[in-house]
Order: sequence, then structure tokens, then C-alpha cells
Amino acid sequence: MRIVVTGTTGFVGRALCPVLAARGHEVAALERGATGDLTTFADWPRVLSGADAVVHLAAIAHRRGVDEKRLRAVNVGVSTALGRAAADAGVRLLFMSTVKVHGEETRAAAFCETSAFAPADAYGRAKAEAEKVLRSIDGLKLTVIRPPLVYGPGVKANFLSLMRAIARGWPLPFARVETRRSLVYSGNLADAVGRCLEAPQAVGRTYLVSDSSALSTPALCRALGVALGVPARLFPFPLEWIEIVAPLRKLTRSLEVDDGAIRRDLAWVPPHSVEQGLRLTAGWFRRQDS
Repeated sequence: MRIVVTGTTGFVGRALCPVLAARGHEVAALERGATGDLTTFADWPRVLSGADAVVHLAAIAHRRGVDEKRLRAVNVGVSTALGRAAADAGVRLLFMSTVKVHGEETRAAAFCETSAFAPADAYGRAKAEAEKVLRSIDGLKLTVIRPPLVYGPGVKANFLSLMRAIARGWPLPFARVETRRSLVYSGNLADAVGRCLEAPQAVGRTYLVSDSSALSTPALCRALGVALGVPARLFPFPLEWIEIVAPLRKLTRSLEVDDGAIRRDLAWVPPHSVEQGLRLTAGWFRRQDS
């Protein structure tokens, strides 16, 4: 199968391309330098010529210096243009969305594919809108994947900060935090993408993915400590005081996904356990931090 991949230089793209190649597929990487500004790119028919499928990873998050108008132009506008071109060319499209289309936390039950949309930030809103637009395109053979937090070699942001804190032996105030959060290792997410592309029955479907059962924040910290070869130093602290610090707030709230649909429909089993994923991530971290 010839598969075009956008966003190949990003975190997920760097994990995905080798996995697709190892499964015997021809990967055509759409490099940013070859297209310029994707919001004005109009040569999708040429890019998709001869392709069987396209995986759309290219996106921007709501980070400092990026306003919502620009974010929407990339995450909705580019996705729409690609979706229309894919429909015209008869090419399958796998769209990488996010669990954030459902919101930032779970309470009574884990999110599943039919959970209501309730995005709480600009990134989640743009991804939700893009999903809706893509589903409205006649003839588009669409599959959507909504991952939770993705970790692995090259991870950044809060997960990297947590690893760094544990590796340096900093005391962390999470001993009594009872939240549950789902994660997915980048290699497992890449494997799920490959399985979806190879399965005709995945067309028209949406899937949430994760490594396994959700982890509590203390369990995640201790597992990271094991992977890093150091003890996680946790102490009890009032939850309401932890939540005053914005970067720590997510670790005090649950965000759990039910990925039973992809496991049932496609007989998908993550090739890496949580322990393996964390160990591989920790190995990369130690090499970078040495």
C-alpha cells in the first residue's frame, strides 16, 4: 500500500513512518519544506496521485504565539482541503484527532467513541470541527483516531517535565491523588494506525486508543521511577493546593478512555506494554539528558 503521511517531522510522525515501512508499506512523506504554508497549498491532487491512503497528522496546538484564527486555519482548513482531494481521488483518509474533542476530564465513566463533544480549548474545538466537516464530505473513506496523551521518545511538554522531576529526585505532591489517566505509547499509536489502514472495516469508523487500563498519578510516577532507575519521591498534599499550580492541574483530574471498539472490531492489541513503553521513553530521556 502506498501511504502519504503529513506531519512526518512531528512527534507522532517520526514514530509512525518506520512502523508503516516495517509493515511493508511504501511511505510518501509530505515534508513541510516542500509545501510551504499548508493553508495555501493547492497541489493535493499531485500529492495523492498513486496513493492508496493518506494519514493526516499535520496540525498545530494552541500554544503561546498562535491565535485561534491561525490554529483553525491549519487544523480545520487544511484538513478540509485534504479531505476533499482524498474523496475526489478515491484515497482513504485517516485523520488524527484527539480525545480532547470530548473534554479535559472524565467523571462517572470513561470516554468512548459516542461520548458527546465538549471541547474545552481552541485545539479541541478545531479538531472537533474538522471531524464534523470531514464526515460531511461525500464519498470520503474516512477513519478517525482519537488518542489521549501520547508519550514516547521525543515527548515534550508536561510528560517530559514529569520525567525530568522524577529523574532529578524532586519530591512531588501526588501521593494521595486518586485520578485515573489513559496514555498511549507512540509505538502503540503507530501500530493502531497501521491496523486501521489495513482493515477495510475501519472505513467510516472512529476509534479511541490507549495502552491498557488507566493509571493513577502516583502509579504513573512510580512506573516512571522504575523505568528511570530511581525512586519516585511522593508525599501527600491537599488536592486543592496542588490545583493552584496550572501545570499540575491535569495530574489531579481523571481522563480515561474506553478503547474496546478498536480491540473488538480489528482484534487490535498494543504491541508494547506500558512498562515497555515507559522503559523505551526513559532510555531516550537518559540519552538526551546525559
